[in-house]
Amino acid sequence: MRKWILVLVFAFAFGCTKKEEDKNTLKVAATPIPQAQMLKFVAPSLKDLGFDLKVVVVDDYNIPNRALSEKEVDANFFQHIPFMDEQIKQFGYKIQCYARIHLEPMAIYSKKIKSLKDLPIGGTIAVPNDPTNEYRALALLEKEGIIQLRPGVTLQATKADIVSNPKKINFREIDAAMLPRTLRDVDAAAIPTNYALQAGLNPSKDALAIESDDS
Repeated sequence: MRKWILVLVFAFAFGCTKKEEDKNTLKVAATPIPQAQMLKFVAPSLKDLGFDLKVVVVDDYNIPNRALSEKEVDANFFQHIPFMDEQIKQFGYKIQCYARIHLEPMAIYSKKIKSLKDLPIGGTIAVPNDPTNEYRALALLEKEGIIQLRPGVTLQATKADIVSNPKKINFREIDAAMLPRTLRDVDAAAIPTNYALQAGLNPSKDALAIESDDS
């Protein structure tokens, strides 16, 4: 799971275009839980060092890199490097990783079944619809024996790359922030940890399957 370490990201030009009076102010875009919470926790310590940390809370994965690229914020904290690389490739953002912070696993949750073995024939699983995170969900389901992906699949894999699906599972590609809300309507959902925590889910207690350290 080392490649999914969340990172603090800056624009290439950080520090060069800030006004003199703003040089000790750092505005960081972050998803609410736990990233924004972590930043708010360290804000007083940074204040003691002469830095004013302002946290801009966002729920949509598509916003922070665009805001950083357009210099609306100085940094962001919400993503792993494969996601950042895909966004750079797709949108041409001039941003780069500054620091690796912590691990957040992808996990499978359900309100209807107690084990993935109980998935019904023709059941439905919701997965993230953003690049790399959909791959993470599918790779986890492959590891659990639910599906098989085509050989040589890349981090941009989607449900179209599934070559074996014995239970004829239907896959619903959903915006990651909306995944917890789908749990009442689907048999299971693959949810990134930050959105799981926001919904009151505990990855270590509630997950039917979770990414391992070597994934």
